[in-house]
Amino acid sequence: MRLPTAADAQPDHSRRNRVVIALMLAATFVVFLNETIIGNALPDLMRELEITASTAQWLSTAFMLTMAIVIPVTGFLMTRLTTRTVFILAMSLFSAGTALAAVAPGFEILLAGRVVQASGTAIMMPLLMTTVMTLVPPHERGKTMGNISIVMSVAPAAGPAISGVILSVFDWRWIFILVLPIALGALALGASRVQNVTEPRKVPVDVLSVVLSAFAFGGLIYGLSSLGEAARGETFVAPWIPILVGLVALGAFVWRQLSLEKADKALLDLRTFASRGFTISIVIMMVMMAALFGTIILLPIYTQDVLGLDVLGSGLMLVPGSLLMGFAGPFVGRLYDRVGPRPLILPGAIWVSVVLWSMAMLLNATSPVWLVLALHIALCVGLAFMFTPLFTSALGSLRPQLYSHGSATIGTVQQLAGAAGTALFIALLTVGSVAGEAAGASEIDALASGIHTAFLAGAIISLFAIVAAAFVPKPDPELVGAGMHGGH
Repeated sequence: MRLPTAADAQPDHSRRNRVVIALMLAATFVVFLNETIIGNALPDLMRELEITASTAQWLSTAFMLTMAIVIPVTGFLMTRLTTRTVFILAMSLFSAGTALAAVAPGFEILLAGRVVQASGTAIMMPLLMTTVMTLVPPHERGKTMGNISIVMSVAPAAGPAISGVILSVFDWRWIFILVLPIALGALALGASRVQNVTEPRKVPVDVLSVVLSAFAFGGLIYGLSSLGEAARGETFVAPWIPILVGLVALGAFVWRQLSLEKADKALLDLRTFASRGFTISIVIMMVMMAALFGTIILLPIYTQDVLGLDVLGSGLMLVPGSLLMGFAGPFVGRLYDRVGPRPLILPGAIWVSVVLWSMAMLLNATSPVWLVLALHIALCVGLAFMFTPLFTSALGSLRPQLYSHGSATIGTVQQLAGAAGTALFIALLTVGSVAGEAAGASEIDALASGIHTAFLAGAIISLFAIVAAAFVPKPDPELVGAGMHGGH
């Protein structure tokens, strides 16, 4: 019996579609909550496990790096397997990783648990995006992506606050112990209720492409992450060596995909980049993700180790801005459906840049907490006007046959940029702190100096997004028409 596809009559499947999207949103909430829940615990983990900031940030970097390696394979998985099978695989991996992290005796096993968690998260993100693009008519996509952004913003906002509450009573293991039953519940519910919305096709997986992508992204992130350790003389390999290996492997990966495209066998179909709208949106997304993830990992270190806030206060301070970003999502999505991407993305990029420059210029060892709170809220407002239009514009610029590859490319680039931003900001924090200590500054003043250096880099990076935002095109009417008819 043939499985129903997006080309079938929409009204017959509208209730099924709503249930599938709602269950995937619930599961995505769980995995996104987990992605940020560890950030607030890093200062605690550094003290308890006796590790440096450069080592601790691997709990975030390795998570994003794993996602960057696994996400390219999701395009293949979603083509080869049913929606329900992919969902069960994603949530099973996530649950297993959470259980491993909960019982970890030390840093190494905790890191392994985070890697297994990330494998599940990596599959969940493109699955949600591709399902939405397949089931939702083009004229409603902005609104639906806006609703998705509620989950994607409220979950990360809740993460630091929840971990703050947990850490004020229990030790760090409870961060994972309390997430585990929620993850298992989402798995059980999804296994019984998620139905198949796509028709699987038999396609081969290119093992060489998987190996090359692992070396490419692994080399780049390892090299960037070891910059901070190199500043303290703690690294075993000069950072330029893995960065060079990563660049060479990335070149080989791209060449391999281009040669496989002719036979429609690419692991990650790079014909998505033939679309100007997709390419420009990806560039802006890279810049914003690098700045955002770098800022997110610095703020808890700054508020706790420089300003002296406790873990709970530090976590709660990030909540108002992130909640505002979530609640603005549907409003921005409806605006997108009316005015298109550029009127939202360009002002958003300028606003984000102004906020990052303000952080670099105004935040120091004696800054009032209300100023940090106000700047974080302002940053989240700017990002709200960027992420929903960027995701919708990027995927809306593609032929429906390329949705799964487009979703996988966005996910890969997003995580790679986030990991690079995290690694870069921590490296600059370390370099700035070491320079401050060498100049005779106190430990707190030296740390504040390092944080200033990192925020300054984020502000400079943000200028590139403004230039790119001016060139975001309107959606192609022909592709909108193709999407309405299922693209077949």
